[in-house]
Amino acid sequence: MGAICGILGRRPAKTGGVDAMLESLSDYGAAGAEWSEDPVSLAQRCRPEAGSGAASEKPASARQLGQARLHRRREAGLVLAADARLDDREALCAALGCRDPGLADGDLILRAYLRWGRGCPNHLLGDYAFAVWDMRERTLFCARDHIGARPFYYAWTAERFVFASAVQAVLAAPGVSGQLDEAVVAAYLTRIGLVTTTHTFFKAVRKLPPGHALTATANRLRIERFWRPENAPLVRPASDAACAEQFLELYARSVRDRLRGPERVGVHVSGGLDSSSIAVLAARELRREGRAAPLAFSWLPTLGDGVDNTQEHALVEAVCRREGLRLFHCGPSADDLLAVLRRDGALPGVHSSFDEEAVQRCAEGLGVRVLLSGWGGDDCASFNGFEGYYEQLLLTGRWLKLAAVLRSRGKGPLKHSAYVALRLVHPSLAREMRRWWRGKAPSRRMWLVSPAFAGRVKPLAETPVREIWPRRTQLLMLQRGHLSERIEGWAASGAGRGIEYRYPLLDRRLLEFALGLPTEQFRRGKWGRFVMRKALSSLLPAEICWSVNKSDPVRVDAMDDAVAEMLPIVRRELAARAAPPARAGYIDMPRLVESLDAERYRANPKLSPIINALQFLDF
Repeated sequence: MGAICGILGRRPAKTGGVDAMLESLSDYGAAGAEWSEDPVSLAQRCRPEAGSGAASEKPASARQLGQARLHRRREAGLVLAADARLDDREALCAALGCRDPGLADGDLILRAYLRWGRGCPNHLLGDYAFAVWDMRERTLFCARDHIGARPFYYAWTAERFVFASAVQAVLAAPGVSGQLDEAVVAAYLTRIGLVTTTHTFFKAVRKLPPGHALTATANRLRIERFWRPENAPLVRPASDAACAEQFLELYARSVRDRLRGPERVGVHVSGGLDSSSIAVLAARELRREGRAAPLAFSWLPTLGDGVDNTQEHALVEAVCRREGLRLFHCGPSADDLLAVLRRDGALPGVHSSFDEEAVQRCAEGLGVRVLLSGWGGDDCASFNGFEGYYEQLLLTGRWLKLAAVLRSRGKGPLKHSAYVALRLVHPSLAREMRRWWRGKAPSRRMWLVSPAFAGRVKPLAETPVREIWPRRTQLLMLQRGHLSERIEGWAASGAGRGIEYRYPLLDRRLLEFALGLPTEQFRRGKWGRFVMRKALSSLLPAEICWSVNKSDPVRVDAMDDAVAEMLPIVRRELAARAAPPARAGYIDMPRLVESLDAERYRANPKLSPIINALQFLDF
């Protein structure tokens, strides 16, 4: 994974400043390249070992550092900055009439632009963010892959259009204000987090949403959506076996495509269906290619020193033992959490890195440069089929069917039918009812925002996700922004350690196939994720493949222990400061300091409000 940045001047002599942007991207590698020609400057960084290959033509006006290359087609007047890993390259080359299988991904993107123009993203599979300067049309065309696996931030000011792979690079450009967007801050501090596909913490900086393209000229900025998952064609499999076979073929291809390159590979293993299947498929493909098996990383604490071998440990070990994988337990520690908190919480890569800090540290030390994750799988490809299904049966008058399905899953038909109806009309009250049924105390929102700030600023509005019809639920989950939020975070935090994350279950081909399946392929009787279970039944241990419910109390307890150890340390640090942190005016500091007590936390472990406040505080 690399990083790109650039500036399009909207007025004469407003092109400069890309050097500072490139310098701010040093975490992404020492190899860099720049190209400038009024009114545009483009640049990119990458690690020499992760370069995408030589360009078709070395630009005469570029300053080259290391092995990075900006791709250029001189005869067509095109220059490209790209951070890309393309899938299904053989089919793309065939469509483009290319005979050279060793062409760099950037060269293929340029050829695709030449062939299809601004429609080229519809023909590109994989993870990418790129910008093409078209000298003849005087336009900058940018695109981000369907799921947002490659970040893309931008600013549109009176004098420049600025873009980059990281927020700090956009802020490093001349004329881009670092003023905070207080509506975003308020939303972040008064909710469990902030989910948005377009906003950042800074007023001037925005995100290009996944599956969107952007065209900029000196006078106009236009953003268009090119990936529409709702248009995925319906799939009518001949049988369950045929459906499972096609699912597994697409899934295995997705994993195989994400193993391209010489880098050492690691995999998350949680003992669940998604991560376990990725680990197995990756291990078998790497063995077939004669490469080293992936290293396996678990969020569970290491056995010993008071930690017993639990059911969670047993499931993780069952996968690793079956495939001969070397396993590393990377449970959280207070030091890891402190390291995350001391980063600027207004930048991506903080909130989503709590569990992942120890994994990244361990993986970096072992030379791992690619980590395969099952993140996002249960939102679509391994969807359990029940979210929205109960509501569908209720709204369509199939009440006897609803009662039968609830009974098959061990749920009281009358009580849970009432709960489904309540969830349709009042989701928050339904959540409280569910807590009451489970014997839990009513949830109380813990706000650590300053009362004065909360009184003068209205939080950024958030669109709620309501589960009505399984397919609609899948689409809403894909588009609400939480997937790209974590992806952006892991991309930013992994960059400093040279780690690139790849997500096989978010492959575009696999997503579109899953979106076209009838609901019955996801849920069957008491089983959710039916098609995936059937496809993997010969690959995974039965206790993983056919587990009705996977919970992880050991991992959660380990995190709570680390937090309880960390909080008094933070409290002492804040007390020792001669002056409050710069952002203390946004936080209810007395209430925050009061909450930094280990015993108080253990009695009511509400992690998110405390962490949100501390991360944003930038102490």
